[in-house]
Amino acid sequence: MPPPTTVLVTGGAGFIGSHTCVELLEHGYKLIVIDNYSNSSAEVFERIERITDRFVGAVYELDIRDPRALSAVFDRHPIDAVVHFAAHKAVGESTRMPIEYYDTNVAGTTSLLRAMHEHGVHQLVFSSSCSVYGDAGRGPLDESTPARPTNPYAASKLICEQILSDVCARRPEFAVLCLRYFNPVGAHPSGLLGEDPSGPPDNLLPAVAQVAIGRLPRLRIFGDDYATPDGTAIRDYLHVLDTAEAHRIALDRLGDRSGMRVFNLGTGKGHSVFEVVSAFRTACGSPIPFRIVPRRAGDVTELVADAGAVARAWGWRPRRDLADMCRDSWRFQQHNPFGYATTGGGPTSSEE
Repeated sequence: MPPPTTVLVTGGAGFIGSHTCVELLEHGYKLIVIDNYSNSSAEVFERIERITDRFVGAVYELDIRDPRALSAVFDRHPIDAVVHFAAHKAVGESTRMPIEYYDTNVAGTTSLLRAMHEHGVHQLVFSSSCSVYGDAGRGPLDESTPARPTNPYAASKLICEQILSDVCARRPEFAVLCLRYFNPVGAHPSGLLGEDPSGPPDNLLPAVAQVAIGRLPRLRIFGDDYATPDGTAIRDYLHVLDTAEAHRIALDRLGDRSGMRVFNLGTGKGHSVFEVVSAFRTACGSPIPFRIVPRRAGDVTELVADAGAVARAWGWRPRRDLADMCRDSWRFQQHNPFGYATTGGGPTSSEE
């Protein structure tokens, strides 16, 4: 089966989605993008076009849970494949908003699958998460590690994977690649694209960047009593450009065979919260004030990838390290002190 040429990107205005749009446009794909802008900005599309010198294509503001609006997009365009990012994505927030997470992430995915099947589109790259492994223990985790989600976000992603597996088992025309990311961070080196959460950041790197630029007074570190060398949680951080590249390769390889395949994306190297703070301090050249607060519900001690399967299958390996991630994140924050907003009202009141 030839690789797809016209791709629908759901959540294409988001952090990973926007960087993947850049990667796909630079490799000749035609894009149709949908997003409801619940945690993103339409500003990114003008920036994507500045980076790539290419037209993004048709962009629709809609919620993928709206079957009529979604079906109308498929009616208007000859879509070959879908890259599905649209979802809520924060572990901590999911413990406070479980209903919203299951509704958006699970119901949104089933709505998309229904529209795809009704319009004869059966190739999908799905944005999954390393969080499905939960508290699986120390050391790199490969795809055979049993899933043990510890929060609603992770559980919603695992449910979506189970749905996709069932669909592929009963609909042999479907080809699905699930990519389990290990903490994408960083930004485009141009400084035009980066992570700009709506409201106080729930993830480490954007929180550190907002402290460095003065939008937040200090960083909250959730727990220093983990069973790790410095007491803080360990994660495998992956540059968003390496993540985007993996999606483009996944699209190229969707036609290899039908059915569902699952791959980890990560560097295989874990960094503690304190290590990330130290690396960012080096990148920005200024102190990062912080205070220790109790552990956050749903967090686990360590998540580090064994990404050997995708390296063997596709030859994909990440090319950027933690210093690159921090440097590019800081550049985006410097160029966009209030994110994609053109003005800001001073530091936010939260200490997230």
